[in-house]
Amino acid sequence: MRNFRAYFIISICLLFLSSCVSRKKIVYLQNIEQKDSYAVAKQEVKLQPDDLINIIIAAENPEVTVPFNLPQIQGNYDINDKQSAIKTYLINNEGYIEYPVIGKIKLGGLYRSEAIALLRQKVSEYIKNPTINLRILNYKISVMGEVVKPGSYTIQGERITVLEALSLAGDMTIYGRRNNVLVIHEEDGKKTYQRFDLTKSDMLDLKNYYLSQNDVVFVEQNKTRINNSAVGQNTTVMLSGLTVILSLILILKS
Repeated sequence: MRNFRAYFIISICLLFLSSCVSRKKIVYLQNIEQKDSYAVAKQEVKLQPDDLINIIIAAENPEVTVPFNLPQIQGNYDINDKQSAIKTYLINNEGYIEYPVIGKIKLGGLYRSEAIALLRQKVSEYIKNPTINLRILNYKISVMGEVVKPGSYTIQGERITVLEALSLAGDMTIYGRRNNVLVIHEEDGKKTYQRFDLTKSDMLDLKNYYLSQNDVVFVEQNKTRINNSAVGQNTTVMLSGLTVILSLILILKS
């Protein structure tokens, strides 16, 4: 009976010890104090096929911009009423859009600043000193794996980091591997990937720390989650609870 009692006491001790997780596996950016600053590799947005963009032309004389700033729904409307939203343009598979007055123009594959410069050059043939405003309306990223709220997220601006993407998804669960976060990036028809160790501050210096539109962030499951999936998480909890109860009974009867 003593051996049996000792077995259960050891089991409960092991149970509590196994529930302890090393700080090194959980805490983000642990060695951030080693440097005063980090040279974050900023990435300029590059326009891609299937990007939905909004282009607004401005000038000193607003009337001359009307042929370029067409409404989303064209037709008869009262000039005193509010005009419909400005027309949007979908970049086709070849990288082109059909723009008013100018006609077919290739923007896919250009960085945002390059696309604005090209549009300014084309529009300057008709308008003096035009101002070009260009935005990507369907800029989104996806977060998958061991996060609280996996899914696709539309970004209002055109700048988001890996850490901000995880924040949108409610951060990782306790079962997420913080030292092996995968970012999948597509550019010019090719997919590339990069892995990040979020427990180290060096990630702030890495390329792709700033995400691009349509990037995918995947958080891998740790060994505990994988093992739980094999036998069922509820089963593991029940067995652990049963071990605790039996151990307490034996201790009280001793």
